[in-house]
Amino acid sequence: MQKRKLGQDFEVSAIGLGCMGMSEFYGPRDDTQSRQVLSRAVELGINFLDTADMYGPHHNEELLGEFLRSSRADVRIATKFGIRRNPGEYKRILDNSPLYMSQACEGSLKRLGVDYIDLYYVHRVSPSHPIEETIEALSRLIQQGKIGHIGLCEVSAKTLRKAHAVHPVTAVQTEYSLWSRQVESDILPTCQELGIGFVPYSPLGRGFLTGRFQDTQEFEENDFRTSLPRFSATALTQNKSIAEVISQTAKEKGCTPAQLSLAWLLAQGDNIVPIPGTKKLKYLEENAKSPAIHLSKADCKKLEASLTPLPVIGERYTAEGMKGLNA
Repeated sequence: MQKRKLGQDFEVSAIGLGCMGMSEFYGPRDDTQSRQVLSRAVELGINFLDTADMYGPHHNEELLGEFLRSSRADVRIATKFGIRRNPGEYKRILDNSPLYMSQACEGSLKRLGVDYIDLYYVHRVSPSHPIEETIEALSRLIQQGKIGHIGLCEVSAKTLRKAHAVHPVTAVQTEYSLWSRQVESDILPTCQELGIGFVPYSPLGRGFLTGRFQDTQEFEENDFRTSLPRFSATALTQNKSIAEVISQTAKEKGCTPAQLSLAWLLAQGDNIVPIPGTKKLKYLEENAKSPAIHLSKADCKKLEASLTPLPVIGERYTAEGMKGLNA
């Protein structure tokens, strides 16, 4: 597996693994199957595992902690704080206070069973606390040896510059894919200018760009995609042409739509490390092959030109989920 650097010195595999879906949001969970996926990911050279305290809540970190204790795998863990929610509820409270940050960090360390978190993200920026105050508190966690690097999720370029002026930010995590390209206008260029890594989540459009989930009947019970505007029956019908273009281009390149989508992201900059999530071995192994697929600038431009006339129908999240984006 190829390696890439986020920020100045945080080296990870070119493809990471998003672990959220192993706990909730995308149908029933199966811890045994998830542990198999985690083990296979390490065998394939994927050493960058992404989680958060609110996934479960807490179950995802506990799952990773059990895996780490049993496998002693040499991995880099990224986790997050800043969103408080109750089990079974999507309603959230954003909390970036230094007191809560300290409590959240201690909880994550305990659940993960580690002494040190490699990359600690502010999951969503709260308007109640200046970003400078939040970053100063995070820098103290670095001084205490509890975290190694600071990350921000779904922030504006203005907020990123303010944060980076207080302490170097290693990575920004925001949704980015062939059907979510808003970051290209501002935040991605800012990351490249400042030498900050960029971590696209949902790089496969929550599965849509792979050719799956083209109909609402394909979703399992309790799959939160059924509540997202972009996955409504009307939106899916109108968005199908996007997946069709990607599928056709993938055939021409001799790869799968998922591999093409990930290869396109990797081609957007050396500071980019996508974190596709999966609970299934076959998709993990498919995704792991994407760094070997070369897309030239001409290939990328041709693909982008084919998609430009196709507007994406529907917001990424519900009104509740949109809170804290581009803050």
